[in-house]
Amino acid sequence: MKTLTVRWQRLVNEKGETCERCLATGDSTQNAFNKLKKALAEIDIELKLEKEALDFSTFTKDPLQSNRIWVDGKPLEAWIGATIGKSQCCDACGDSDCRTLIVDKDTYEKIPENLIIRAGLLAAAEIL
Repeated sequence: MKTLTVRWQRLVNEKGETCERCLATGDSTQNAFNKLKKALAEIDIELKLEKEALDFSTFTKDPLQSNRIWVDGKPLEAWIGATIGKSQCCDACGDSDCRTLIVDKDTYEKIPENLIIRAGLLAAAEIL
């Protein structure tokens, strides 16, 4: 059986908190993972999910590393033809400009489930 890994990283501060956009992306990632896992099992591809926490010190050096997703080792944006942007965040992130994803003319602060699923299916097709 072949394996495909989805990895998501985000800021988790010293209080164990993250921002609203990372929280929402985490939910999207989990939902996409659950759907992809079922679908890919039918074609003998095992799906794994890795969640990585960035501490505040690491985050402040490069805030665009937070709320980032890789599918099979390749950035999500590379799979779906997106570009990276940034916008001011809140809460746990302080005044940092955090990662956004731009697909066509739409900008996403919270990465939607359908984009993660699309990338997962493209990666699975490449594996096959």
